Amino acid sequence: MEQLQKPSTVTDDPHARDLLRRAFEKTARWQKDFQGFTADLTVNVNGKETSGPVIVKGPREVSVQLGDGEIQKWAQEQLGMIAVHRGPRSFEESDGKYSLTMEEDGHPLGTKLTIHGSNSFYRVKDNRITQINRKMAHPGMNPFAFTINVEESTITQDQKNLTTKYTVYYYSPTDGTLTNVESFTDTHIRVGSSDLPATRRIITYEEGQVVVKNLTFTNHKLL
Repeated sequence: MEQLQKPSTVTDDPHARDLLRRAFEKTARWQKDFQGFTADLTVNVNGKETSGPVIVKGPREVSVQLGDGEIQKWAQEQLGMIAVHRGPRSFEESDGKYSLTMEEDGHPLGTKLTIHGSNSFYRVKDNRITQINRKMAHPGMNPFAFTINVEESTITQDQKNLTTKYTVYYYSPTDGTLTNVESFTDTHIRVGSSDLPATRRIITYEEGQVVVKNLTFTNHKLL
């Protein structure tokens, strides 16, 4: 899955860059020497449980062993997504490589920050990214777009912002039709110098019904 990207000729705003850099540096991530972790995982989907071991070393190095192949694939995707968001990286490696501009429009979620060339814009308030808007493309699939509203976060021992509740709205970038909503609630456990996933609850709508999926991690060990 790739962000729709196009060359940008927009002049970079240093104030926008400073605003986003501060929010980026206040966001909790695993430390630079993080080698990964193992844990036992139990997944509950509307009452149906399956359990097994997991190994997480990075976004592309996730191993999940569950009895149900479909749930195993889904759980692996969830852990990969967590590793992408929490993995150590620099500002210049991520949004800092784009031209950035900002707009104060009085929005409750803060300043609008446009990341030119990535089909994305954020909102930032109190040195925290509060909203992410992005259009995506996947080979062989219709383009789609999403908005993530960050609703709640906690402060880690390292004085960083760690998101604990957010909602994702998926919609068509062509006609704006809402296609799904997913509500995420996360808790974390401190192991050594790392804040690792303890639980994740996702409430979504699938095949005509509201589905609640719970991931519960226990027996964490750092690698």
